Amino acid sequence: MGRTVIPYSQILEQEKGRWQKFRRALRREDQEHLDRLFELARLHTQAGVYASQPWPLEVILMSILLEHQKALAELRERLRQLEGEGAADGDEGLAL
Repeated sequence: MGRTVIPYSQILEQEKGRWQKFRRALRREDQEHLDRLFELARLHTQAGVYASQPWPLEVILMSILLEHQKALAELRERLRQLEGEGAADGDEGLAL
């Protein structure tokens, strides 16, 4: 008989559970940020299911990084608009 594949959403919750001792050692405001990181990872559940990586934490971290990259790009664009520079000339990495 074949092995049952655990749903990705359940894997995400298990991984979050593995980090609970770490979370408890953080300051309250940092705990909230850690919780938000796992919420960001949940935004990419479909991609996590599709990827089916042997190390789920890699998919979770990549999902978090993707959301951070999107937020960073949005902040860069807002900064350019505020400075009156107009649209972006291309991806400049982390430079503002």
